Amino acid sequence: MQILQPTIKPLETYLKNQGWLQDNETIEGVEKPGEGNMNFTLRIITNRRSFIIKQSRDFVEKYPSVPAPPERVQREAMFYKLIGTVDALSRMMPRLIGLDTINNVMNMEDLGAGRDFTFLYQENQVLNQKDLSALIRFVTTLHGSISRENTDHYISNKAMRELNHEHIFVYPYLDDNGINLDDILPGLQKVAHRAKGNTTLKKELKKLGAIYLADGDHLLHGDYFPGSWLRTNEGIQVIDPEFCFFGPVEFEIGVMIAHLKMANQPEEIIESVLLQYGAVIGFDPWLQRRFSSAEILRRILGLAQLPLAIGLERRKALVEEAVEEMIRKE
Repeated sequence: MQILQPTIKPLETYLKNQGWLQDNETIEGVEKPGEGNMNFTLRIITNRRSFIIKQSRDFVEKYPSVPAPPERVQREAMFYKLIGTVDALSRMMPRLIGLDTINNVMNMEDLGAGRDFTFLYQENQVLNQKDLSALIRFVTTLHGSISRENTDHYISNKAMRELNHEHIFVYPYLDDNGINLDDILPGLQKVAHRAKGNTTLKKELKKLGAIYLADGDHLLHGDYFPGSWLRTNEGIQVIDPEFCFFGPVEFEIGVMIAHLKMANQPEEIIESVLLQYGAVIGFDPWLQRRFSSAEILRRILGLAQLPLAIGLERRKALVEEAVEEMIRKE
């Protein structure tokens, strides 16, 4: 496998060999298009256009010591091919231009200078109704349009699910996981210690994790949170479906709700999401709340931290609420 580097001449040779550069097309510059965590991603700027290349390697780009399935970009490409049959979805995602399965490299449309929605985690940032409706429309269309009932193609993405399962349901609760949460926010380690000592919580997380790992009926983005939502000149775009799989819709909507809570969004926004989504797609609210709780716990106590503005007391309250929800009977 060829490991790509952000140097022009070797990149030019590679892209020509792939047939991804036109005759007399040369690279004028390369740049990092955003703050991605998982993959090596570059914007290629030529004398004619720009496009994005993404390479998945056998580790997480932001955390090189964390192993990851090297072929994950191929699962992402499968997602783009599947949603390409639904105009309402393909209009809200970048177009797949090419795929190199030997070196796990994907060539994608450049969406331009966009801004992701992680600004929502900062103080006094509220998701407006227009953006909210677009985000709900995407996810309801995805879940309603592509299921095992209406497609012969199926994405299991088991290796990526196993990686995600480890970081949602297991890693945050290990006694010695190498994370000193007090380095992130003084006092947070004590909050984590209480969760780690809760045997009932860990039993319920194990049950929920088994549901996550089981194959399901609907195509999910798999990581539907503000870092995967992009505001561009063409409107909202959705990116990075590398954790995609056919699974329970409650996981997807649960993750979305969890991040709106951690972003301290008004309760009426959260209620609006559930109401608008539920009007189109039937779901189990109890299961959704459990997945929301697991995501909140993972993001506050685990490795994949967020740029949250909320302080210790709010984080503690969210953790306590999530634990209570996880151990509550149906």
